[in-house]
Parts: sequence; C-alpha cells; structure tokens
Amino acid sequence: MRANPIRLKWQANEPVVNGWLSIPHAFVAETMAHQGWDSLTIDMQHGAVDYQGAFNLLTAISTTQCAPIVRVPWLDPAALMKVLDAGAYGVICPMISNRAEAETFIGATTYPPRGQRSYGPIRGLLYGGPDYASQADETIVRFAMIETKEALDNLDEILSVDGLDAVYVGPADLSRALGCEPRFDQETPIVVEAIDHILACATAAGKPAGIHNGTAAYAKCMIEKGFRFVTIGSDARFIANGSRAALEEIRRVPT
Repeated sequence: MRANPIRLKWQANEPVVNGWLSIPHAFVAETMAHQGWDSLTIDMQHGAVDYQGAFNLLTAISTTQCAPIVRVPWLDPAALMKVLDAGAYGVICPMISNRAEAETFIGATTYPPRGQRSYGPIRGLLYGGPDYASQADETIVRFAMIETKEALDNLDEILSVDGLDAVYVGPADLSRALGCEPRFDQETPIVVEAIDHILACATAAGKPAGIHNGTAAYAKCMIEKGFRFVTIGSDARFIANGSRAALEEIRRVPT
C-alpha cells in the first residue's frame, strides 16, 4: 500500500504542514497540492464541499505526493466510511467530547474484527494499492477534534482509546466553549492554557497534536511548542488575502 507521508513525517519526529481546502473545485485543490504542502484537508464541515466535490478534490490531490485528508461534517459512521472509500488517507472528526464518541469514531474507520468499517474502497483501492484491505487500518490517520469543555474534562479517556492516532485543536470552537471570542492564533490566557494542556496530555499519551492557525508565524510558534501537525489558513483565505494585498498596493496614495 502507498505509504502515508504524515506517518513518515511523525516517525522522523518532523512536523506536518497542512493546507486547508474549502472551495469545491478540483483546479484549486490541484494548484494547492502542487505548492509543496505535506498534506491537504478537504473541509466538509464548514467548507462548501459535498461528497461528490470531496471525491473530485481527492482525485486532484493525488497528482502529487501530498497526503489527502478529509474533515467530515460530524461523527457519522456512514460519512467516515465513504470518505475513506474515496481515498482519504486521514480523517478529522469534529466535536469528539468523550470516550464513547472516540470509540465510535475509531470503530467506523477500522475494519473487522477490530472495528465495524464496511469493505468497499472503490477509490481507496486505486489510490492506496492492491493490498489496501490488509494495510489500511495502520496506514490512514485518525484525528479527534478537541474543541469542547466536555472534551477537556475527558481528554485522558479520549486519548486512551486504541486506534486514535492524533488529536486536533479547533481554536474557534474551543474559544467559544471557554467563553471567549472564536478566533485562530489565540493569546487569551484561558484558551492558551487549554491548548497547552491538550498538547501536554497528547504528548504524554504518545500521540501527535495538531492545531489550526491563521498565520505561518503562529504556526511556527506551535511547532516550537511541540505540535506535530499545523494548518495554515485556507484556500479561500489565501485568495482573499492576496487580492486585498494587491489592491492595497495599487491604490496606495504616494507620499
């Protein structure tokens, strides 16, 4: 089976630099994939991407060595199984708040006898290789999003679930859960403390932690702290920021 670049990076204790796709167009995904990201995550939760769109984006990403990931809309076994069948090499599941939800997540993404994933990797077989069935459980990467107060209270139990590979901090929802403004690149002490706590617990459990960031500068700080999976912005934000910068430059009044 095709190796997972995320696992290879982690085995070398190197951080994975992840891009984010919210636009449902294959050319955008292909363009992003050719820029050198270690992985790209297709956002089916808050992005404008449905299943058919995700399928097309996964195909576009596979023109490169970039690892394809999907953030599913919710803890839905059917949705989890379908994105894996479509060729996702990683899945990020939002709002995992307790051990039972983590176990459901792992069960849906793992083949029997350990889990309940149904067999039918229609595109996963093409992308992964002929031995997909025997290697998929150990090749794909499963991220549980930690972004609720309940998840913080149950963090050690979530991390103890067999088969969970990593956790992913959702700063916006985590900030709201702690009574703060939802935003990336947090500096509010209570949110920073929660993020540091998640990282410490994940590290103690021997599992990589990831986090979404608004800027490359903040992502570098998170890598220095010990995060081994950092997302920077998104395709839509890059388009908006690049457009805004060009317009500001051209319209700047000479002094």
